[in-house]
Amino acid sequence: MNGVRAIFEPQRVVLIGSSKIRERVGMASPQLFKSVVYNMKEFFRGTTYVLDIDQKAGYNRLGKLPEIPELAVILLPPEQSVKQAEKCAKSGVKALVMITGGYKNQQRQKLLKLKEEYSIRILGPNTIMGVINTSNGLNTTFERNVMPKKGSIAVISQSGGVGACLLDWACFYSVGVSKFAFVGDKIDVDDVDLLHYFGNDRKTKVICLYLEGIKKGREFIEEARKIVKKKPILALKGGATQESAKRARSHTASIAGSDIIFDAAFKKAGIIRVENIEELINAAIAFSKQPPMHGDNVVIVSNVGGPAILAADAVARNNLKLATLSEKTKKKIESLYPGVDATNPIDLIADARAERYTKVLELVLGERNVDGVLVINMLKSCFFEPEDAVVIEKVAVKHLNKPVVDVPAGGEDFALVYKVLGNSSIPLYNLPEKAVKALRFLRIYGKILEKH
Repeated sequence: MNGVRAIFEPQRVVLIGSSKIRERVGMASPQLFKSVVYNMKEFFRGTTYVLDIDQKAGYNRLGKLPEIPELAVILLPPEQSVKQAEKCAKSGVKALVMITGGYKNQQRQKLLKLKEEYSIRILGPNTIMGVINTSNGLNTTFERNVMPKKGSIAVISQSGGVGACLLDWACFYSVGVSKFAFVGDKIDVDDVDLLHYFGNDRKTKVICLYLEGIKKGREFIEEARKIVKKKPILALKGGATQESAKRARSHTASIAGSDIIFDAAFKKAGIIRVENIEELINAAIAFSKQPPMHGDNVVIVSNVGGPAILAADAVARNNLKLATLSEKTKKKIESLYPGVDATNPIDLIADARAERYTKVLELVLGERNVDGVLVINMLKSCFFEPEDAVVIEKVAVKHLNKPVVDVPAGGEDFALVYKVLGNSSIPLYNLPEKAVKALRFLRIYGKILEKH
């Protein structure tokens, strides 16, 4: 695994590009080169060498570097990239990240021959954005100043575009990321290698996959089965329909089999499948912040009636159940707050503030029959203030074996509460249905752990 580790944890990196070459159609350009150089110098806490093959002064060939780096990031057209890859392999570089695409089969074969002869590991080609490691600042993307905050979500994306969307989402909502891998064509380093690496990565709590095809199906399943005992794996599969599968084959040179086969493989491996990008990020946030759910029974605590009823409908649709509270707990809530009906979903009434939420959440989380809690706290039409939301985390941390998710429903309300709870251990969702789905994924993983 030294080569794969060198992709994410190098001490020294060389960026190989050109200040002159611009592909007529393709990514290689002086702009791409300059932007990656900028990001690496801005964020990377190791040593960055810049090798410009068309520069007369400075580093214009590998032999001029004062030391051999573990990782080389190559940002040239295919022909020049292969030549530089060969020089890197012969010099003792451990790993390559090949950013650009458009490689012919003969060029791919040359790269594979280098891997066999020199044991150099190759990510790509056609990775587009390469890799990110928030721990050491490694960032080979060309979007200047785009760096997610440190966290525990790892992303493996076979598509630069899907990966970029997830990266944008993570940056916009301050979602904590451990590492990003844009894998491209996977001629060498593939999902199995990356799963193995992330499975043993202490910084990673949940692994997100976007894939269009798998080359080593059996190894993939075996590796995933080992990992899901320790951390969840979420998968979004592209090329699910016959029409899109044809496009996927040419997109990243993937082997896209029947969607039914993939579905069966995911279930066998214990991988949780999601339907779209938003579900992937929402589920990942839940797993990065909350424990798995070890039962079906959910309590809804809300300061509004309608959204609570919609949440209850979503609970039923997602194969979960509304928990039945004990008579003792119901009487306690109703004696503390006359006018509140303690039947689940519990409507705390629109004037509920921090104190009422605290008492009721403590009581319902203490119930043996409750496996998870969905909180709704709207601001508009209610007396609830954003700062009241801190009590949700204060109560939840006393019950670490039961997941709690929060819904400040809407747009502005969500943004205001997010300022208070966004960096907390409580996942936030802007609609009740999204929060229920997050609980469903936590429950699915609870069942996976019980089986494994």
